[in-house]
Amino acid sequence: MEYVKENVIQIARRFSRTVALFAAALGAVAGAAAQDRAETLVWATTQVPRHFNQGVQSGVATMTPGAQIFASPIRYGSGWEPQPYLAESWSFQDDGKSLLLKLVPNAKFHDGKPITSEDVAFSIMMVKANHPFQSMFEPVERVDTPDPRIAIVRMKSPHPAILLALSPAFCPIVPKHVYGDGADPRNHPRNANPIGSGPYKFVEYKPGEHLILERFEQFFLPGRPKFKRQVMRIFKDPNALVLAMERGEVDFIPWFGAIAETERLKKLPNIQENAKGGQAIGPLNWVAFNQTKKPFDDVRVRKAIAYAIDQEFITKKLHRGLTRPATGPIAPGTPFYTDKVERYKVDLEKAKRLLDEAGLKPGADGMRLSMSLDYIPGAPDNYLTVAEYLRPQLKKVGINVTVRAAPDFPTWAKRVGGWDFDATVDASFNYGDPVIGVHRTYLSSNIRKGVIWSNTQNYRSPKADDLMARATVEKDFEKRKTLYHEFQKVVAADVPVAYTHVQLINMVALKSLKNLPVTIWHTLTPFDEIERVK
Repeated sequence: MEYVKENVIQIARRFSRTVALFAAALGAVAGAAAQDRAETLVWATTQVPRHFNQGVQSGVATMTPGAQIFASPIRYGSGWEPQPYLAESWSFQDDGKSLLLKLVPNAKFHDGKPITSEDVAFSIMMVKANHPFQSMFEPVERVDTPDPRIAIVRMKSPHPAILLALSPAFCPIVPKHVYGDGADPRNHPRNANPIGSGPYKFVEYKPGEHLILERFEQFFLPGRPKFKRQVMRIFKDPNALVLAMERGEVDFIPWFGAIAETERLKKLPNIQENAKGGQAIGPLNWVAFNQTKKPFDDVRVRKAIAYAIDQEFITKKLHRGLTRPATGPIAPGTPFYTDKVERYKVDLEKAKRLLDEAGLKPGADGMRLSMSLDYIPGAPDNYLTVAEYLRPQLKKVGINVTVRAAPDFPTWAKRVGGWDFDATVDASFNYGDPVIGVHRTYLSSNIRKGVIWSNTQNYRSPKADDLMARATVEKDFEKRKTLYHEFQKVVAADVPVAYTHVQLINMVALKSLKNLPVTIWHTLTPFDEIERVK
């Protein structure tokens, strides 16, 4: 019995030690996991990036992660004054036709090779040749590299938008030793597996699931970024995204325009909502008309539809006061905006008179015209909800609307870019300077079938073209402003699009985060200053 008793005691002791060791191991794992989570910035999106090279593709899905992976020559804060980034200084020469960029010393790519002026020159010319915003670098002729730290951008004419064009959203500095291999930059295999120049380096991308980035320890800005790693989680279901935010599984949602969900989340004690910044983005929503089709080639018909739209109902009722009416092609908050244009306050009787003048008399059923109305899938508050509202609203003036859904964005873009539509509820961004984001929508020379947002309305106005051409090269700010004020009047009177509202730009984040990127570019910028409150 004593032998059995001793064995039982020894077994019990061993078991106790095992349990203690196992508990300690679990504690260590839990502690490591907690530490790992504390050092990881997790943000969420519903958009699936095709790749991460924002120099050859526009769109928030590419621009936001791209700004983490690649540095650019210039960056911006909460104001319109440019700030040093990869370029520590810059100066205009040759009467504004040359821009000298002096690079920071000792900057490196993620593979350890130095960033030189040759890489900057290669990158700028890559963007010029391949980015869909052709007007952005159109005046640039070449980039000279007299010194490894000196790049001189040579232009055929002064280009007032050049510094904004060198922002993170558009101008990633890519390694020439990788991209200079002769492959098409638009389809380069490294676009989805990049070697970058920014605060975070690429680790892993699983399309539709996540992107994992890791802090680049040799980043040229000391003490940045603050987090050890960054994870972009992709949610197919917007409701799942909101639930993850509520549970604290996600630190922040950089671009969150859902109206009801914003109202709900910002009431939670652990969540902050921030609607500051984003002035350079200027997201304008509208009903765009296909002027290759009758009767939308008649300005009276377009004006009639504009007068039938109740902007106040959209912004105050549908959007609960979180958006505001749009008035013209340039967004409020940008330096060139004016509201002194023809306004289309809802007037159903005036709309009917204009349709009468256009020869569209009501039939026996009261209908004058049937039209299809497309809309961008996703973000229903901005698109589907507005399209559904317009169906009964336009019926009041005798227009029978069929709302046509698209299963995904590429389908919608193919229809609208291919001019296979009557009208569409969509949006376009100003992107800092009119030369970058506005001209593409209204220049008659930018009508390119198959390319979305390249004047897919087929709007042709010699007067608008002339004003844009003059404003492109005008160096004097006040004179430029006058030209763009006149341009807004012309476009508002011609109604190539009927403006509805300015999109809500905001972000929701855990209150444990500080230094959120409330820049003029909102979250199309590096997250290198965000940190967690201890």
